[in-house]
Amino acid sequence: MFWSELIPSLLFLVFLFFLPKSPRWLVLKGRLNEAACVFKKVFERDQAEQQLIQIQESIENGKNERIKITGPVLKIIVIGSILSGLQQLTGINAVLYYGADIFESALGFGKDDVLKQQVLLASVNLIFTFIAMFTVDRIGRKPLLYIGSVGMILGFSMLAITIMTENLGLISLIGILTFIASFALSLGPVVWVILSEIFPNKIRSFAMSIAVAVQWAMNYVVSQLFPITVESNINNNSFWNGSLPYFGFIFFIILIIVFTKKFIPETKGRSLEELEKVLNKKTSEE
Repeated sequence: MFWSELIPSLLFLVFLFFLPKSPRWLVLKGRLNEAACVFKKVFERDQAEQQLIQIQESIENGKNERIKITGPVLKIIVIGSILSGLQQLTGINAVLYYGADIFESALGFGKDDVLKQQVLLASVNLIFTFIAMFTVDRIGRKPLLYIGSVGMILGFSMLAITIMTENLGLISLIGILTFIASFALSLGPVVWVILSEIFPNKIRSFAMSIAVAVQWAMNYVVSQLFPITVESNINNNSFWNGSLPYFGFIFFIILIIVFTKKFIPETKGRSLEELEKVLNKKTSEE
């Protein structure tokens, strides 16, 4: 089993050699011709030149500016970090880490069926991630977050209610698969897209490290608290009947919808430099 994991690892290594370098990194290193070549593969000649000029201006302004993690800059980092943390509070990794236990204890599947259900989860996850890849630039980031959040709420509601009423079966399975599909369509890939776009060039590396650290911290919290909550006396009383964790996740998904509407900008069709100007202006005004 472990040897089989060498195959995707080796493929990843091989494809890295065909991955173009970041034009922004190339500009930072003074390799303007190489940066222009990368842009010409994506944009028309005039637009490629314009993008290169915008990057040069942004980097020059950043050099002359001393970075202060206060005011507008701090607010952007906080917004990105909260979104990153909320991604984990949807319960996605609780489902992925403890999927076998959920299928066996909560959904009533036997041990022989658990592996099949896990393969089903992974397949749905993969398929809808590809759908997100092909729709994120057509539909937009925020609409996908809204659509996915509604789907996750619907999926966990189906699962939680069937657990609460002890009517486990096909609806329960559809519920958990709906949740996985909705997450893979939205918060799974889209959060990473938004994080890579909302942070200005001058703080991107620092801000991304903070956002990722918050995400892993929330991942740890959820992975540790989920089994405790599942086994708690409150969760196992006659009212909740084991469904409490899923209603908790629904609460955080609703919070994501509210947070996205209020704080997350639509980044579709905008360059990083354009977004930097918009976000700096917006946070300064607020």
